[in-house]
Amino acid sequence: MTASAVEPFRVVFVCTGNICRSPMAEVVFREFADASGLGPRVASTSAGTGDWHVGERADQRTIDALDRAGYDGTKHRARQFTHDDFAHSDLVIALDRSHERILRGWARSEADADKIALLMTFDQSAHTLDVPDPYYAGPGMFDEVLGMIESASRALFRQLEPAIRPSP
Repeated sequence: MTASAVEPFRVVFVCTGNICRSPMAEVVFREFADASGLGPRVASTSAGTGDWHVGERADQRTIDALDRAGYDGTKHRARQFTHDDFAHSDLVIALDRSHERILRGWARSEADADKIALLMTFDQSAHTLDVPDPYYAGPGMFDEVLGMIESASRALFRQLEPAIRPSP
């Protein structure tokens, strides 16, 4: 899995409704790519396992938490993960183990299944494999979840960066 001069490395982040956790991860990962100068070599998207919020903006508390941390989440529109996402992605990142189970059930081949990983497995300091769903909590939980996503996304980006960076 390496990025070519033509095709960017494609990562899709997946949560339940694509309005809280996965949009955060998409925006944060994109920022890491842009800040490193590798933005054109990375495509960061997100999707939900469910279709409840398709076409909607991210939850306002998600947008607010991102804004407080210096990110822009206003352009996001929710969509549902489809089988085509396996074909159009190099890496499919689940935000918790329930998403991972669903994605593995949707994988049509071993190659699809091999693309699936849990976000928190990239963060050596994480105390859990699941990014908690902040949907039924207050703004403080959105900030906490964003912190978890930033830490794990930073570790993920560091791991992928050598494969994404062009050869000298």
